[in-house]
Amino acid sequence: MDFISTHHHDTYPFIAHSTHHNHKVLITGASRGIGLATAHSFARAGAPSIAIAARGPSTPIAAAAEQVATQFGHLDILINNAGTSETWVPIAESDPADWWGCWEVNVKGVYLVMRAFIPLLRKGTQKTIVNVSSIGALLVRPGASAYQTGKFALLRLTEFVMIEYGGEGMLAYAIHPGGVPTELAMGIKALHGLLTDTAELAGDAMSWLTQERREWLGGRYVSVTWDMEELLKKREEIVREDKLKMRLAV
Repeated sequence: MDFISTHHHDTYPFIAHSTHHNHKVLITGASRGIGLATAHSFARAGAPSIAIAARGPSTPIAAAAEQVATQFGHLDILINNAGTSETWVPIAESDPADWWGCWEVNVKGVYLVMRAFIPLLRKGTQKTIVNVSSIGALLVRPGASAYQTGKFALLRLTEFVMIEYGGEGMLAYAIHPGGVPTELAMGIKALHGLLTDTAELAGDAMSWLTQERREWLGGRYVSVTWDMEELLKKREEIVREDKLKMRLAV
């Protein structure tokens, strides 16, 4: 996408020095890769309380919410980073369990986490959710029907948060985390030539994005590879023309 003319592949000074001294944060999928780098970014920014969650087949989300409520009292920022992908093959050759399992994690998983933690976010100051989608949501690549449709669904689900809770001060963004050579991405041979971004770029961009409330970006798609200083300069254009949302052009 050429919406922003300047793109980055690694972190840079404008986003690398965020401040989160009073913010309590939960990051899912944080045992490695982008999630772990994001946890490090928030820690460097001074976040006093960071809860990390790793994806598992029977992760007790309700119990996790109770534990965070007991230890934190409230939540300021939720980073929904946990995700997976199916084996990339055409639909007729796909395994239904593998295909649907991708949606179970990437869509249902995000829904369940938001459902459990929105009550805690409503008690916080930032009241912010970042749903990690993908530029794949905007593409149609043969073999990626589960992953790309699921990530597209996240864009709309993010808009639903704003429609249903924006009046209470909730904020939600859908972000593309860059093409990072994570274990998951490296398992997809078709992506190898596209994995040119660092996990630190994603982590610092999400930390920068959430350090203050940016209501004008609520419900919208943002790529971490975009130059954020340039993005800020497009604020009036984005709001006036309601850009960075999914629409049918006719």
